[in-house]
Amino acid sequence: MSDGALQDLKSAQPAGLEKSKDSSVEPCNAKPVLNGSKCVKKEEKALPECPDMTNGCEVAAVDVEYIDSENLTDLPDVDASLSTLLARLESKDWVKTCEALNNVRQLAIYHKERLQELLEPLVPLIVKSVKNPRSALCKTALMTCADIFKAYGELMVDSIDLLLMPLFLKSSQDKRFVCEAAEAALMSMTSWISPSVLLPKMQPYLKNKNPRIRAKASVCFSNSVPRLGVEGIKEYGMDKLIQVAATQLSDQLPESREAARKLSLELQAFYEKSQASSSGEGDSTPATSPEAESWEAFCQSKLSTLSAQAILRATVGVPLAPKETGIPVALKEAGIALKEGGISIAVKEGAVLVAPKEDGAPVAPKEGATALGC
Repeated sequence: MSDGALQDLKSAQPAGLEKSKDSSVEPCNAKPVLNGSKCVKKEEKALPECPDMTNGCEVAAVDVEYIDSENLTDLPDVDASLSTLLARLESKDWVKTCEALNNVRQLAIYHKERLQELLEPLVPLIVKSVKNPRSALCKTALMTCADIFKAYGELMVDSIDLLLMPLFLKSSQDKRFVCEAAEAALMSMTSWISPSVLLPKMQPYLKNKNPRIRAKASVCFSNSVPRLGVEGIKEYGMDKLIQVAATQLSDQLPESREAARKLSLELQAFYEKSQASSSGEGDSTPATSPEAESWEAFCQSKLSTLSAQAILRATVGVPLAPKETGIPVALKEAGIALKEGGISIAVKEGAVLVAPKEDGAPVAPKEGATALGC
């Protein structure tokens, strides 16, 4: 073979390889569609191209409308919606899932007796949508939670354990419109479910390692307590509630501390009201009744000194004075007060007084008093 032929063959090989490479690896220019499907590589068996091309296949825009509860209308065909409801909630097409969630809201408002039969399998599917990373689906599921809390109230107690953690997490995330929907769901929960049942379920979250979860749990706990009423607080335990408030007052986040301050004020009002009613004097305050224990004394008896100081600082603005024991109290009882630089002596008839020292020598006592060097 001549040198010219060999040179022609070598120059032809890279061109052939480049052509083969271009034909075997073809970039995918299609944008990902909104239902989560992956971009499909162009092949002979692939779907035909869209007629309107803009850097690949045209993407259909999907707008999710967030409808307020008062604007929801009744379903045209209730039976058909109920028969396919669970299947549509499990659909991989998030748009269909959003439609199914809105149907749940409509059924909860207009046909709650019929939807009640599906509550048990329904709640886990709603929780799954709440946890979904797609914000539109998550917000629709949170709006659904708010509506079913309002519709079923006490019937949702058995499902609360599944919902609390996802709701606390979503209400503390950075996306504001999702956070607001989660807070609305929590507000609906505390408004429509009995606090006597709800408080024990929320109390463990006040000790959660995540400070944001503790803060949201504190807010819900604080909002639920006033609905107990005076008798409900007595039954639940005033000492338990005041200990919760004292603990949250020293929490890391301001939101939690503010909720604890609000709770402390509520407890003070309920306590003073109950003391007034127990004294039998409707027109008198608890302080005027000799049998009534003051709020300060109650806090001191139920809490440690530091916790009692925190509660009183939040409620009356004056911290509790520390208790005095030992030598200072004994000296006061004898009419002797300690002061910087020595002992201040209160003169009593027939008393033996102890004078302070200066440079090792006792100071002369006042006229008529006997001084003993210390």
